[in-house]
Amino acid sequence: MNNPPPTLPTPAAAYGAQARAWNWRRALSPTGNTGDAVFRAVLFGCALVVLLLVGAMIAAMAANSRLSLREFGFGFLTSSEWNPVTGRFGALPFIYGTVVSSLLALLISVPLSLGVAVFLVEQAPRRLSRPITFLVELLAAIPSVVYGLWGIFVLAPLLRQYVEPPLQKWFGWMPFFQGPITGIGLFTGGIILAIMITPIISAVVRDVLAAVPVTQREAALALGATRWETTRVVLANGGPGIAGAIILGLGRAIGETMAVTMVIGNRAQISASLFEPSYTIASVIANEFTEATEAIYLSALVELGLILFLVTFIINAAARLLVWSVTRATSGTARA
Repeated sequence: MNNPPPTLPTPAAAYGAQARAWNWRRALSPTGNTGDAVFRAVLFGCALVVLLLVGAMIAAMAANSRLSLREFGFGFLTSSEWNPVTGRFGALPFIYGTVVSSLLALLISVPLSLGVAVFLVEQAPRRLSRPITFLVELLAAIPSVVYGLWGIFVLAPLLRQYVEPPLQKWFGWMPFFQGPITGIGLFTGGIILAIMITPIISAVVRDVLAAVPVTQREAALALGATRWETTRVVLANGGPGIAGAIILGLGRAIGETMAVTMVIGNRAQISASLFEPSYTIASVIANEFTEATEAIYLSALVELGLILFLVTFIINAAARLLVWSVTRATSGTARA
């Protein structure tokens, strides 16, 4: 029995295969080029790996904090007791210390950062703005442990001798400035955080203000506005981006560990006085993780890490969206 001769693909079938291959390449690349399609697929894979890593981190921390979640539930966030001996854990003192120190850092850093950014973009000549920009960005490159050492040996004695006594003398009737003066506490931690987040906020605000089209400045000056009034116009246009920069600095302050751990006092308490020692979420994890021998103790620390991770993730995402919305709108206006 003779085998039938092999059938050759018809022109229509060959055209259909080419069309399907072309559609596949078009799905990966608008140009239909194979190299572009592969390159785009590789980049998509890299982005997908990052998302998978974030998801894996959240899943791992949620799994390891399951014991604490089941034991304490929502009361973990509202309880002030932190006693490894009795196995009772509550995150409220650490949440309080994290929030107060971060807000104090923003209160100090935001006016300074805005002033630096406005000066560099609107006022300073180029020969002066470049070295100042380099020095400001250099502050962001200093390791946090160096900030902590500087805070212990320089900042804390300075505050204890020359800053905190006058504050207590003039404003001691307020609960914020009462208590013993040691130079170690929430006030020192807030100042350290302010110094650390100032370069971040300044750099982002500078980029936002630089992205505002020059035509808006020229229009304001043509209408008779002063330099300050023109700067106000620029600030108004970059408002969402400035808000994003502030939120980005807040996220950095919330997640800071070593520098704050070395100067905040590390005491799980809630006190209205800024001179009293306190604790942050990042500090308690760094200090007590190696001491967690019991399963419930370790699970409580992991739950604190999960809370810190989720809060930082949400804050940074919101900041990036605000900055992106401003830069996209202004770049579109500039191109138009």
